[in-house]
Amino acid sequence: MAVEVGFTGAVLDRADRERNDPEALAAALGDWRARLLRLNGLDPELDGEGRLVWDSLADLAEGSQPLFLGYIDGRPHFVPLRLGERHGATRSPALFAMLSLMLPDQAGLYACARSLVDWHQRHGYCAVCGTATELFRGGWARRCPNCTAEHFPRTDPVVIMLAEHDGRALLGRQAAWPAGRYSALAGFVEVGESIEEAVTRETLEEAGVAVRDVRYIASQPWPFPSSLMIACIATADDDRITLDTHELEDAIWATRDEVRAALAGDPAARFVAPPRYAIAWSLLTAWVGSGADD
Repeated sequence: MAVEVGFTGAVLDRADRERNDPEALAAALGDWRARLLRLNGLDPELDGEGRLVWDSLADLAEGSQPLFLGYIDGRPHFVPLRLGERHGATRSPALFAMLSLMLPDQAGLYACARSLVDWHQRHGYCAVCGTATELFRGGWARRCPNCTAEHFPRTDPVVIMLAEHDGRALLGRQAAWPAGRYSALAGFVEVGESIEEAVTRETLEEAGVAVRDVRYIASQPWPFPSSLMIACIATADDDRITLDTHELEDAIWATRDEVRAALAGDPAARFVAPPRYAIAWSLLTAWVGSGADD
């Protein structure tokens, strides 16, 4: 079963072959067709069709550096790095609305650009000796001029999962979420841990539910700031919930009919589903389509 996932599908040649080629990068920067992503802080601008807005490289603000994203239809594309800005992992209220309007391939391109800019803004100093680092490889790495250590953009793996038992899926909610919203449980993969082990540990820690038979469903880049969401489904032998209230406000078991109603936006649904651009939506959709209620 094919699973549609948000923030994927960008038609982008990342051109890794050219990142260590100064002549190729210079040619890309000098190409009159080159485009520069228009950003407001870390937020994009969209046209009336849900597409990202691009400017000429001539519009690069003074004190900014162009980061090389790659090629689209043979045309080089860049994103501006405004030195000294700090945004962290926050999302503006305007961005939430834009994510629902953005075309899927555009969202994937934005995810790449946002995560790259955010990484540079938060990693300006060498983790080895503390010296200010310098951009190289077209913006896909930073190098320390003092100890020569090289630093590369990182992605943090996060498991997001449904435990299923007797035709129902385990869902939780955090207190900060919009009223009524429930979603799949999630947590960061820890060092020295497999995906399957992380799913088992997180489900037990957050809801007190032991699971087995972990199955991979799909993955999604999540640019807030830079995670890889790894969606899975596991089997629970028991439906007793012991809630960790530091992690979750509530947890419930939901039937496929209840999940189906929430995904459809039924005002009478038991809960509010996660947004379409989140992989939790894709995971719930895949689970609903995987069988009928027992």
